[in-house]
Amino acid sequence: MSELPGVAIIGCGLIGQKRAAALAGAPLVACADKVMARAAALAAKVPGCQAHADWRAAIAQPGVGIVIIATLHDSLAEITRAAIAAGRHVLVEKPAARNAAELAGLAELAAAKGVLVRVGFNHRRHRAFREAKRLVDSGALGPLMFVRARYGHGARIGYDKEWRADPALSGGGELIDQGPHIIDLARWLLGDFTRVEGFAATYFWNMPVDDNAFLLLRTADNKAAFLHCSCTEWKNTFSFEIYGRDGKLDITGLGGSYGVERLAYYRMLPEMGPPETLIHEYPMADDSWAVEFSDFLSDVRLARQPDAGLADAVAVLDIVGQIYRNSGYDHHS
Repeated sequence: MSELPGVAIIGCGLIGQKRAAALAGAPLVACADKVMARAAALAAKVPGCQAHADWRAAIAQPGVGIVIIATLHDSLAEITRAAIAAGRHVLVEKPAARNAAELAGLAELAAAKGVLVRVGFNHRRHRAFREAKRLVDSGALGPLMFVRARYGHGARIGYDKEWRADPALSGGGELIDQGPHIIDLARWLLGDFTRVEGFAATYFWNMPVDDNAFLLLRTADNKAAFLHCSCTEWKNTFSFEIYGRDGKLDITGLGGSYGVERLAYYRMLPEMGPPETLIHEYPMADDSWAVEFSDFLSDVRLARQPDAGLADAVAVLDIVGQIYRNSGYDHHS
């Protein structure tokens, strides 16, 4: 019999289904979705799993130790608060809320209840970023100087009518959709950003939220992140470059429609000139979801604070909020 905690998944759409397939051995015992048929379809794949139309019932179900929250942005914080209050550990998908204010008091509540909260910044666990972090931490790149990143959606007819285009549901546009991943990765590598510049804009789509955002973020010691997130790429795009004094890492692709995940390591030679180059390619299926959840199971077992937690979500949403306010998007408080 499994000694791992039982898992409840709230939100049984695409991301909830990805999470269900990547539980690292933990049993799925409950799932909930406001569309009962979706919850029932997911529950039917796991003997003994109970389906619920009300997320509160899933959280309260006996045997649930961890709640995964994969709903739209407008309910992430509310359900996280309820799960913490019920004494459940939580993995909540990024961005964890529509704005930082919605997360107020959650860290203190989690500490009082003795539970852990991980925020689903799963890009940290992509194979290329696991290797990149190892190289950075080893000193192979020397002191870091800056990062440069682009992350973008292609296009599909009707994009401007989807939930992401409704600020009441999403809290914003592309900046709060894909932006949190590259902001988080930049913070993870460079540290806290103390100066935030940039703007969000709606260039193409007929919607009240942004379709592009341009950021220049700086740490107290002037390390910089130059970031662009866009849903006018026309072809899905991911590019993340990490520059050190002794070398550079260039990560492209995330698998699937983003292309093969690839890490290029350019090591500067003493005589400079063309660098020594090592290419890693990861054509296999993305395992970041399973690795991330396995790490969370270890967090729970060891009573260890997750390395992507509520403080990271608040820091990212603070940056998102500053950009939105500076850009005149009044949907973001």
